[in-house]
Amino acid sequence: MAQEQSLAKDLFEDMGRKVAEASARDDDVDGTKVVEEIKETLCMNCHSEDASTRLLLTKIPFFREIVIMSSECPDCGWKNAEVQPAGEIQQRGVKITLRIDTAEDLSRQIVKSDTAVFRVEDIDLEIPPGRGQLTNVEGVLSMVAQDLEQKQEERKEVIPEVYEKIQGVIETLKEMAAGKRTPIKITVDDPAGNSSIEPSIQDTAAKYFRHEYPRSPEQNAALGLGDSSDAAPPTEIRPEYHADQMYPRMPQGPMVNNVDEEDIVENQVYSFPASCPGCTKPCTTNMKMVNIPHFKQVVLMSTVCEHCGYRSNEVKTGGEVPDKGRRITVSVENKEDLSRDILKAESCAMSCPELHLSVEPGTLGGRFTTIEGLLTQVRDDLRRSIFDIGEGGDSMDSATKTKWDDFFGQLTSAINGEIKFTIILSDPLASSYVQSFAAPEPDAQMKVEEYERTAEEEEDLGLKDMKTEGYEDEQPATNGATTNGA
Repeated sequence: MAQEQSLAKDLFEDMGRKVAEASARDDDVDGTKVVEEIKETLCMNCHSEDASTRLLLTKIPFFREIVIMSSECPDCGWKNAEVQPAGEIQQRGVKITLRIDTAEDLSRQIVKSDTAVFRVEDIDLEIPPGRGQLTNVEGVLSMVAQDLEQKQEERKEVIPEVYEKIQGVIETLKEMAAGKRTPIKITVDDPAGNSSIEPSIQDTAAKYFRHEYPRSPEQNAALGLGDSSDAAPPTEIRPEYHADQMYPRMPQGPMVNNVDEEDIVENQVYSFPASCPGCTKPCTTNMKMVNIPHFKQVVLMSTVCEHCGYRSNEVKTGGEVPDKGRRITVSVENKEDLSRDILKAESCAMSCPELHLSVEPGTLGGRFTTIEGLLTQVRDDLRRSIFDIGEGGDSMDSATKTKWDDFFGQLTSAINGEIKFTIILSDPLASSYVQSFAAPEPDAQMKVEEYERTAEEEEDLGLKDMKTEGYEDEQPATNGATTNGA
């Protein structure tokens, strides 16, 4: 007897399977239609009630379940098509960056939810949140050009200077959509975490970059998850914030409030109130300072929300900013090497040339684990991103699926200690660490070297704008200075 399928699997079938079923017959055995049609819906143009709406519940490769909606009015000819995510709002927002180098990149699928901001960075063009769309890169660029062309004749008559500027943008967008202008960089920033750009197995970190981030109180309020005023309590100690009076209750164990002590004690767990990034309700953040031998003191932070289940674990390093960055190269030759402790700071980039793996700074946040644990997390996170739809989806071609399978198979072999590989940590803040089995003597399988930070790294870290000496001598702006046109 076949296993009982979940409701989600019953509703959200793969696109290829649904098309095949629709071609074979109009209705399923139980009478359920592949495309649900709702008649006598309200037309948003002429307000007639004779319009109809069609709904298709499906799955998107590299993504998740969505609802495709198409509406049409026979009275005025109004048509509309959009896509809505069927899943819940994700715990973290997502920002995806893609560099378009070839005409093939223009066919990459894009899922843009109604909360996402789409940008073409090269011309500083931004599409604000609006209707959801399921298209590709070429389709988005062409659609923006078509939208800008509306009312152009009127602008030419009334405000010709604005017409000329917009016409220049339109021509640029058409060249980009036709593949005549490359490379270009596009970004999709979605606080709800429900947008996606199709990745490729050949993508490098410089070409495709996905970054997840905690939402701000204002973004949570815009998504209807809470009032923007629901910020974390102030850090100054007040009676109601003592550990024995806080809500929700502190986990069992020896804990103190971090503001009750002048000096933070190693291996002591401190707890303080915070607001959950997922649902904005009160939660607890636990903090512990540990001393890593032959390295430095680091702070482990953990947040768990009892209301929505949000969980996060991060590692923070302190100290002054060093003059140079640090690059650590480790040769992993056996299973014992996989047990080496590893601290990957948020500013650190990781790569494994033999595994064709590259992880950009900020992708995983700060992590204190082992080499095996870090690779396992990378594999599981990437597998969920690629194969979040069960078996990879009918619309993923077999060649691409084979490449992904080979990639994950090789990564699993490395995690199991079956193959040798090299792991490289490049940290411009020199805050990352790999355990040495020969410390304090040199380790034959490790190479630690310092390097000069690039101008781009200095800019990303904000070091060019940082001034730690002589700032008290700076004179305030005179009355003649203005800001924001005031």
